[in-house]
Amino acid sequence: MEKLVYVLWCPSGASADDFSTELRSAATGWSGLGARRVVVNVVDRFVEPAMSARLTHLEPPPMAVVSFWLDACDDRGPIEAELARRTARFAGYLVVESVPLVNTTRKAGPGERTRGINMIALIERPERIPYERWIEHWHGHHKRVALETQCTYAYVRNVVVRPLTADAPPWAGIVEEGFPAEAVTNPMLWYRAEGSPETLEKNLGRMIESVQAFLDIDKVESHPMSEYRISE
Repeated sequence: MEKLVYVLWCPSGASADDFSTELRSAATGWSGLGARRVVVNVVDRFVEPAMSARLTHLEPPPMAVVSFWLDACDDRGPIEAELARRTARFAGYLVVESVPLVNTTRKAGPGERTRGINMIALIERPERIPYERWIEHWHGHHKRVALETQCTYAYVRNVVVRPLTADAPPWAGIVEEGFPAEAVTNPMLWYRAEGSPETLEKNLGRMIESVQAFLDIDKVESHPMSEYRISE
């Protein structure tokens, strides 16, 4: 079994909600193409209040991220054909998944929206940092900082093994973090400060220090999206 992740751009002229509906409808049929554990993350009306938290350097920005598992990524052709008909552009990656924090509190039924907002981060490895040290920091020190300072209910890391499509951006990791919707635009909630400016400053400082140790912040993409788990 191999996990594949695709970053998607919306067709010109299509609304975010129309794109979301079309994409989720198509994804319900991917089990017939061999896909399992299909998840659609997409910008839609439910995340509009959180869009001020988006960090992007791309124009236009991506509007969805889909993931699924196949017995072999060689068999991805039919699903890529489905994506090609419904997107302006897509970038695919073969990844290794790890789940430091499993969602046990906000589960939704198949095809239903997970209550909250998924912050999808697309990250590059700076050339100045050797791969082994980069992974060690991300999976070790940074994991501890993230879990201790943020109010997440889910945390999924996808380490990119290799790109699957031509001209895919050089992202080395794709991160899915579930936050309560009200926390995305409220640092006091996001950083579990419980109303204390001192705690907020401490937790925010720890996070910034850890991020700067393994990423170039000005290259990080972070997008609020709705999560729909289409199949298990």
